[in-house]
Amino acid sequence: MTETESHERTPNRLIDETSPYLLQHAYNPVDWHPWGEEAFEKARVEDKPIFLSVGYSACHWCHVMEHESFESDTIAQLLNENYISIKVDREERPDVDQIYMSAVQLITKRGGWPMSVFMTADGKPFYGGTYWPPTSRMGMPGFQDILLKLTDYWQNKREEVVTSADQLVEAIQGMAAPVFDSAQLNVETLQSAMKSIIAVADMKHGGLGGAPKFPHPMDLRALLRLGKRFDSQEAIDVVSLTLKKMLHGGIYDQIGGGFHRYSTDAHWLVPHFEKMLYDNALLVPAYLEAWQFTGENEFHRAVVETLDYVLEEMTSEEGAFYSTQDADSEGVEGKFFVWKQAELVEALGEERARIFNAVYDVSQSGNWEGQNILNRPKSLEQVATELEVSLEEIEEIIASAKKELYSLRKQRIAPGRDEKILVSWNGMMIAAMAQAAFALDDAKYLNAARNAANFVLSKIHDADGNLVHSYKDGRARFQAYLDDYACFIEGLLELFQASGEEQWLEQAVKYSEKMIETFWDEEHGGFYYTANDHESLIARTKDYQDNAVPSGNGVAATVLAKLGRLCKRSELETLAVRTIDSFSGLIQEHPRACGQGLIAVDFLLGPSREIVVIQGENSQASEEMLTHLRRTFLPNGLIAISQETNPGELTRSLFEGKDPVTSRVYLCERGTCHVPAESVEQLKTQLCALESEE
Repeated sequence: MTETESHERTPNRLIDETSPYLLQHAYNPVDWHPWGEEAFEKARVEDKPIFLSVGYSACHWCHVMEHESFESDTIAQLLNENYISIKVDREERPDVDQIYMSAVQLITKRGGWPMSVFMTADGKPFYGGTYWPPTSRMGMPGFQDILLKLTDYWQNKREEVVTSADQLVEAIQGMAAPVFDSAQLNVETLQSAMKSIIAVADMKHGGLGGAPKFPHPMDLRALLRLGKRFDSQEAIDVVSLTLKKMLHGGIYDQIGGGFHRYSTDAHWLVPHFEKMLYDNALLVPAYLEAWQFTGENEFHRAVVETLDYVLEEMTSEEGAFYSTQDADSEGVEGKFFVWKQAELVEALGEERARIFNAVYDVSQSGNWEGQNILNRPKSLEQVATELEVSLEEIEEIIASAKKELYSLRKQRIAPGRDEKILVSWNGMMIAAMAQAAFALDDAKYLNAARNAANFVLSKIHDADGNLVHSYKDGRARFQAYLDDYACFIEGLLELFQASGEEQWLEQAVKYSEKMIETFWDEEHGGFYYTANDHESLIARTKDYQDNAVPSGNGVAATVLAKLGRLCKRSELETLAVRTIDSFSGLIQEHPRACGQGLIAVDFLLGPSREIVVIQGENSQASEEMLTHLRRTFLPNGLIAISQETNPGELTRSLFEGKDPVTSRVYLCERGTCHVPAESVEQLKTQLCALESEE
């Protein structure tokens, strides 16, 4: 159906929504409802089951199922006559997504999107799956057949349906907020975790596990810390190999920068082409820390190109960060990103294209469906030797060709962009921008972090000052979740460390107190995913395991531990420890599910230090020392840079008793400081001495 044909229809209830994903379905013949009491009440009154469809704007198979099934008049008639249909954007309602994905995984032993769930009018699921074709084919049941069969069950075998739904709900509730046995976490736990992660590493192609391959940035950042702690070259090699293979693979946009969502194969060539803000926000710190640790220039390049992509293509005029870019353009997955050999020859000329194509694996036949996904299977040195040209010439050709091809590609029809602004994902990108701003000493990234933080603080909250989850078209909607608070607090913390501006620390403390008040579980420890006064669902979940994003409890523990140390708030550190203890058994038994938890444990076990920088009057000395700190991997160091002679209440304990005139760096642990360094040589000596003691 063309856009013109679809808009000849009367729109359904989704027309009043702000989510691009929901608006894409506003002209379906299906009588869609947004999630809400109106739909559930209608199901009760009409005695109909509910069909719940969950997806997101950048999801390729979501678009396929819409085209095949939700635009079908035949299927729409079956749904409209026999079901109440609800459409949900998983990025707006991750709570709904979590609960009903558990149901689908219990039913099918797998999950994914689009997610399709059938449930009773009180929200109890009784059947579910992911993508179904419109009619049965190749052993896969058709959506139309499923609708007919479940209609029959609802009308003629209701008791079985209700029993099945009750059993599923009981199972979901058992999974939603698990209580783990407590384990004593120590250095041996971390060493065991390191070995566990290394054991699943692909030492040929990089990555953890086989195809499909996901980036696992939390695991890589944890492994880098553990490699440093235990002086394990093997751990460092796993991280370096993985980061290099991803950067040189098709999962990385070789022309525009930024990472696609994941690779469908083992060697990172063929991605799912959507780009998610969170993937790029989480990978930047992984590459940045790897650059600090190894000095590898390629990692530096990854940071700069990825952040520049975000600033160019994923940043609103007001400074906040958009959510996703679609995989599809003109209805074809990946079309925007792939190339024909002839296109490149025409654009670059024969000789430059010969070199560019040798670098980026371009051939007449292509490496994917007759097209070429740009990737770099060979080193530049190897290509230079094979083509008998200098490395400098290759680098010059690549640099100029990438700029020309980027301009040429911009003339294509671009993938759609979901311009929702989500607090959690913005928090991740604020943290990434701020970390890069400090490490690279780049004001551009610091200003970007400030702008996004100010947007959240000014626009995405309710009348009582509580965070709200999502913002679009001037509307802030949906009660915030745990990861909104935890990730935004992390962004604020990184902003404080990068800038020395105490206002960010003040906001971090403010929202930490709100997070504790709103989500804390006093009985079992840890944080619920939804607020105490959140809409009642069939289960209230706790987010302990990392998925594509870090677990809410893992991030909460990390930021509380850091805030407690910076502000001398021991009660915050205590809550961080209690949070970790609430899933210590999981960390002990399944460390690869808890990369963010391992990062928190590594910090809490220490040694972790406050690094107090007094810029003073000797600008050369302070800048030399700051430059060394910027380029050094200090995972458990908390930076506090003096900006004023009269620090505020939160940082007074860090700066009191320290001469504001003399340029110095103090290495402190819980307020007890070593003799200050007044030169970069002294600072290097002290850092080396402390490292040798660990």
